[in-house]
Amino acid sequence: MKYPLALSGFALVLLGSSTVLAAKRTITLAVENMTCATCPLTVKKALSAVPGVSKVEVSLEKQNAVVIFDDAKTTIEALAEASTNVGFPAKLAAVAKGL
Repeated sequence: MKYPLALSGFALVLLGSSTVLAAKRTITLAVENMTCATCPLTVKKALSAVPGVSKVEVSLEKQNAVVIFDDAKTTIEALAEASTNVGFPAKLAAVAKGL
């Protein structure tokens, strides 16, 4: 009788542990080819559509995008690819510290 109960508890710990390991991360992507006022809108829309992204700020002047995302739902590579797929190649420029 105790054995099935112990297995149930163990399963709950395993399921819960994946959310414990997940974390909100903030990164800055260097974004190429942005030349006009509508370019940042396109990049923001593409990045915002990636599952796990909670906030995006794109700067034409700085040629970058600051993205807050759940690292259990997406990766830096997927974010860079989303921007690249809409014509604005991106690569990791910085990772925020203290998160």
